[in-house]
Amino acid sequence: MNSNRSQNKSLGIVGFGAFGQLAAFHLGQHFEISAYDPSADVAKVAKKLGVRLSSMHSVSQSDVVLISAPVASFERVVSEIAVACKPGALIVDVGSVKVVPSEIMRRRLPNHVDIIATHPLFGPQSAATGIKGLKIAVCPIQGRQHARLAAFLRKTLGLTVIITTPEDHDQEAAVVQGLTHLIAKVLLRMGPLPTRMTTKSFDLLSEAISMVQHDAPEVFEAIEKANPYAETVRRQFFDLAASLSVELEAAID
Repeated sequence: MNSNRSQNKSLGIVGFGAFGQLAAFHLGQHFEISAYDPSADVAKVAKKLGVRLSSMHSVSQSDVVLISAPVASFERVVSEIAVACKPGALIVDVGSVKVVPSEIMRRRLPNHVDIIATHPLFGPQSAATGIKGLKIAVCPIQGRQHARLAAFLRKTLGLTVIITTPEDHDQEAAVVQGLTHLIAKVLLRMGPLPTRMTTKSFDLLSEAISMVQHDAPEVFEAIEKANPYAETVRRQFFDLAASLSVELEAAID
């Protein structure tokens, strides 16, 4: 994590989808980047970003390994990284949920690496005009490199760093992300939504929907199914909505 290009560490990105590409765009001047992705469709964008595509084994031997893989394949990916990662390496994930991935990394990865679970609280849509001032959650799991990583994220990338635990993260994310994506899904199914006679509050709601509506399906699945607290929040939301509906119907009668 050195801003001097001549002294750059190697960064291996496992999963070169939308977020892996976003990471490469912002980290390219700070690391020598290689990436692995099973899809051949990423070759063009990798070349444009100056990223060398390589095997999973080779990418896993980087100084820093960034895991940007779906929850469904996360344990398999971590198991493959575990047999190749070198002593002293830093393993970082960037998923939307933290409890389950943190437990997998703690269980599968060797003791000779540092592990930090992170969640950039933004995506390609919300980072379209830059990432300065945006938030990232950082959960130290194993080792001591979290302070150095946090300083890099804050001072070099301009991010607002929130040090937390996987449990606290998922509890808050169940509301912050779980409800946002859920409401967005419902409203999109009610579409087309009005665009002419709208209020400022509705415009803000529409803007929030636009930020998440193009997320990959696995993102919504992870937020709603892989977060251990999401079901409780979801049930509470629907129960309260149903209760409010009953109150309104009673008032009308």
